[in-house]
Amino acid sequence: MEYLRNKLTNKASRVRLRYNYYEMKNKIRKISALIPPEFRNLTYSMGWCAKAVDSLADRLIFDGFDNDDFMLGQIYSQNNADVLFDSSVLSALITSCCFEYIDLNDNGYPRIECIDGGNATGIIDPVTDMLTEGYAVLERDEHQRPVQEAYFLPYRTEYYESGKSEPVEVFEHSAPYPLLVPIINRPDAHRPFGHSRISRACMDIVQSAVRTMLRTEVAAEFYSVPQKYVVGLSQDAEFDNRKATLSSFLKFTQDENGKFPALGQFQQQSMAPHIDHMKMLASMFAGETGLTMDDLGFNTSNPASYDAIRASHEQLRLTAKKAQRTFGVGFLNTGYLAACIRDDFTYDRSAFANCKCMWMPVFEPDASALGAIGDAILKINQASDGFLGSRNIKRMTGMESDAE
Repeated sequence: MEYLRNKLTNKASRVRLRYNYYEMKNKIRKISALIPPEFRNLTYSMGWCAKAVDSLADRLIFDGFDNDDFMLGQIYSQNNADVLFDSSVLSALITSCCFEYIDLNDNGYPRIECIDGGNATGIIDPVTDMLTEGYAVLERDEHQRPVQEAYFLPYRTEYYESGKSEPVEVFEHSAPYPLLVPIINRPDAHRPFGHSRISRACMDIVQSAVRTMLRTEVAAEFYSVPQKYVVGLSQDAEFDNRKATLSSFLKFTQDENGKFPALGQFQQQSMAPHIDHMKMLASMFAGETGLTMDDLGFNTSNPASYDAIRASHEQLRLTAKKAQRTFGVGFLNTGYLAACIRDDFTYDRSAFANCKCMWMPVFEPDASALGAIGDAILKINQASDGFLGSRNIKRMTGMESDAE
């Protein structure tokens, strides 16, 4: 447990950093010495990282289990499934991995809670994507110090309170794995706990974009009030730069030699280079996350059709399909362990092999697309009678049949 506590402490800073970028609370790294002191304390919020996460999370809609022989859907429906699934997907995309914590409620029914990656960790089994042991902080005080902790083992969960070395409560159960299940985004052999949607490239691009906004703010002052100059003004003449800037009328008289000062204006500051730089950074961010320039606020064309939107978001669609596969494994593992403690029986994991996770379509078709899909379904079923039924049609269109 001490090893896992130290492991969580080492990783928590990276989790907080990504949440700061998602919540637009990240600090800007100022590298220019040419910014006037009056502008150095300005703060800007850039929502590109939040857009990258939300644009994917909003398209991942869990639609239950297929071949649900163990009634896993009933377990989730008793645990506010709509909020639970959305919270788990969002947290996993931000932190690369969140955790589902399982215990029993007051009625003896499985209770499932989502814990973000900054409050839980464990040692993962790369074959099953479940933990061999786990640790979570269940409650913190106002100073973010742990108040209640839990140590998860197969068939056993130990609860600890702050300052106590012995568990205050021990929960014995029938699940052969710890009741802490990881929900992982894009795992691989090198990083079994996955990768965050907010990558290092995303954070660096946002830093550059925020600094560009700061330079734009400085340039806007010179753009609004172009710099002027006076040549040949007598040394004895009184001249207030601030009053001259704010005044709409200036008075200059002849000097003792009968000469007048010469007035001039420097070339007006242009905002175009800063706008072009921001568009370049937006293009880089869009390429990194699979979004388009329209998603980031730069309109490039007229409103597109369903097919055009889907074609422009092809990379986002592939990313969403990948996320559905990895998240589905975590939700199924959670349901499997919850079924074990609900029935007080140690099921074998292979008994749930036929249970599959169902998802709504990543892109909901419009009316014209529905017509094309209907023609395709008709032709396929004419070639192979009954090949596409209500289940497959729902996967393609997101619509459920009213036929009994």
